[in-house]
Amino acid sequence: MRNRFDEQLAQLNTELITMGALCEEAIGGASCCLLSSEEDGAGNEAEVFAIDRQIDQKERDIENLCMRLLLQQQPVARDLRMISSALKIISDMERIGDQAADIAEITVFIRGNRIGSSLHLADMAKATIKMVTDSVDSFVKKDIELARRVIEYDDNVDALFLKVKRELIDGVRAEQNDDDAEALIDMLMIAKYFERIGDHAENIAEWVIYSITGEHVSEGDGF
Repeated sequence: MRNRFDEQLAQLNTELITMGALCEEAIGGASCCLLSSEEDGAGNEAEVFAIDRQIDQKERDIENLCMRLLLQQQPVARDLRMISSALKIISDMERIGDQAADIAEITVFIRGNRIGSSLHLADMAKATIKMVTDSVDSFVKKDIELARRVIEYDDNVDALFLKVKRELIDGVRAEQNDDDAEALIDMLMIAKYFERIGDHAENIAEWVIYSITGEHVSEGDGF
């Protein structure tokens, strides 16, 4: 019985790693849509939408696997924490996929507009990709210290969001062209999606720590 349970836990681990890789691919694709030229970026958003659908399906598959483990095996202690944390993690991963798709969708309307080239959106994209990658790696490696660094790094993403917001507000005030002003608002929405992706990566890191230690942590806990 235990051997079967261990096999199912190993499958759960593999499925989570796969879903995490899809999230990394989605946010990377969304960033490419944002930062590429009009010619290079055209059509890339469809790839992000397809990945988002894969993430949605993977969430359903993992949720079903977790429910079977809970009902059939009735796990306790660390095994129970692992499964309950997995259910929380896939929820955050699913939202990362959705927000990456939202970014890709907005880029369709601002592609070719170079007004955002001097903003910190590229820095935000790189920072959130780092957070997502490191949060997934912390799960794969069961690395508590890496998970804690992810939580701390969210301050960098928040600071970049404030910079972008200030830049965009100044841009809207100075802009005389309605189309460019609308593009600036779209860019603010993109920045907010990146900021939310960082929050979800932080949540994943917190659930990784909980799955290992049984302790709930947050940025304000001062670890």
